[in-house]
Amino acid sequence: MTLSTETYAELREIAARYPEPRSGLLPMLHLVQSAEGRITPEGIEACAELLGVTAAEVSGVATFYTMYKRRPVGDYHVGVCTNTLCAVMGGDAIFERLKDHLGVGNDETTEDGKITLEHVECNAACDYAPVVMVNWEFMDNMTPETAMQIIDDLRAGKEVHSTRGPRIVTWREAERVLAGFPDGLADDGPAAGPASLVGLGLARERGWTAPSSDEGGEQKGQNQ
Repeated sequence: MTLSTETYAELREIAARYPEPRSGLLPMLHLVQSAEGRITPEGIEACAELLGVTAAEVSGVATFYTMYKRRPVGDYHVGVCTNTLCAVMGGDAIFERLKDHLGVGNDETTEDGKITLEHVECNAACDYAPVVMVNWEFMDNMTPETAMQIIDDLRAGKEVHSTRGPRIVTWREAERVLAGFPDGLADDGPAAGPASLVGLGLARERGWTAPSSDEGGEQKGQNQ
């Protein structure tokens, strides 16, 4: 398998965005996944050639970050947070239910190629625990039942939206966005939900403000 001429040109386009081309490696790897469904040897070689580095250096990056996959990913990557708070709030139960429901284990894909299931580390959405992510979009306050319904709807080809608004696109489409090619859906949902903004609301109600940088410098000087 070889990368298409179009993909190769887009990899070159990404590298050209940066003063130091190798700074573009992460989005370039996302583009490889968008085109190939995973990080392929051909994709690694192409990135290395365009950036003037070794394939070993590219492979080292691709194997360090868990978002880069060496095996094919399904149309929808379902990540269940099993870190402390999500686990306590029901994340472990959700993960076990989905494994049984789909007949797959961790980091495995269903036979129809629709769903890849993975337990993931903290998604920085603890105020909405337990959280499931579908192609990196938040599904907040999940239960085993609601998570299963989302999975069944996705497999049936129904349109599914994140609990924060955005329509769920396929994994390859999401990877293309992470490569820096917008899909026009950035404004479909809020950047943060109400629970995340409680502290900000209280600060505004009570007139709290952060110290200015000058005040911070003065305080530091006094402490010395």
